[in-house]
Amino acid sequence: MITLTLKEQPNVPLEAECLSPDVTAGLVLAEVRALPVFLGKRQLRLEDFFSIEGEGGDELEIHGDVHQVKWIGRGMTRGRINVVGNAGMHLGAYMKGGIIKVSGNASDWVGGEMTDGLIHIRGNAGGQAGAAYRGSLAGMRGGAILIEGSAGLELGSRMKRGVIAVKGLVKDFAGLQMKGGTIFLLGGAEIRTGAWMIRGTIVSLGPIRLLPTFTYACVYNPTFLRLYARQLRPFGFSIPYAVQDGAYRRYTGDASVPGKGELLLWQGHAS
Repeated sequence: MITLTLKEQPNVPLEAECLSPDVTAGLVLAEVRALPVFLGKRQLRLEDFFSIEGEGGDELEIHGDVHQVKWIGRGMTRGRINVVGNAGMHLGAYMKGGIIKVSGNASDWVGGEMTDGLIHIRGNAGGQAGAAYRGSLAGMRGGAILIEGSAGLELGSRMKRGVIAVKGLVKDFAGLQMKGGTIFLLGGAEIRTGAWMIRGTIVSLGPIRLLPTFTYACVYNPTFLRLYARQLRPFGFSIPYAVQDGAYRRYTGDASVPGKGELLLWQGHAS
């Protein structure tokens, strides 16, 4: 494992695409220290910003408040990254495999257009987690993003596959133009949830304000939620599904597209 400790905060965002197991695996320590990073237009060495110890491999542990460090784990296909602190923009963007865990908060574009792998944020996340980049037709296409705190705007925008689960409150436009996949809103969301969604499922355990373009369909307990509940339970995410506990009100939309997505709103039995 390679351990990196931030020496001091960069004065502008530092682009460090080299912080990926795909890059460091097979390198000796001197080669890791010499990996290129970019501070504005200047190309510098990784060791200019981090104290680096350990042996080359497919596991990285990053210590310090690296909220100014961008592109950690970009395109990674394997291995593991542990961030002990906060993480910067584009964490796990284009990720294809492996695991990223963050003990603090993460900035915007967590898991942007990822296709596989797991990202687990203990704190809050910024906007556009799992979303499509501007001008792209599809967001995340697989994998999972788990956020224990809150999340920002446009969560899962244009996502096609995969799972996003958020314990805290999510801001506006969750599931914007969603094309597939599943979003779990354990703490509810603000306004315009599911706007222009075409397909996919949004499950909310907290209150949300429905757009008028969603139509009530039925009340039921989807069988597939049992599978999600079993998969998410080890990570501390609880998804109710038992009939004796309550049921889900199903709404379809967004009719303005028109779309065939669904919103499932949990209604527990009164105690």
